[in-house]
Amino acid sequence: MNKIRVRSKVWLEIDGQPLLGDGRARLLQAIADTGSINAACQKLDISYRKAWAQLQEMEKLATFPILERNKGGKGGGGTELTAETRALLTKFAELQDVVAEKLTGCRQLDLS
Repeated sequence: MNKIRVRSKVWLEIDGQPLLGDGRARLLQAIADTGSINAACQKLDISYRKAWAQLQEMEKLATFPILERNKGGKGGGGTELTAETRALLTKFAELQDVVAEKLTGCRQLDLS
């Protein structure tokens, strides 16, 4: 008996350009967790160059700042997500949950 699995990916676009998907959401969450783009890259095992390019693309597309950067110094620097970015991540996770819930009933189709 052959079964077809139903799968989906959710991402957000602005004018046909990707703003946020799974990978970028993981990057942003890692930045939130570590307080650093560099530490987030190490945690996710991705290059700083790739992460920086994704963050710049997001900054160009979004109608709000994605990150708050704190320069180094006595207390050290760091990077935080803006309140708008945190809200966007929350809404994106909720959207993913809704899509997954809708697909639960049709994850496998019987072709027999």
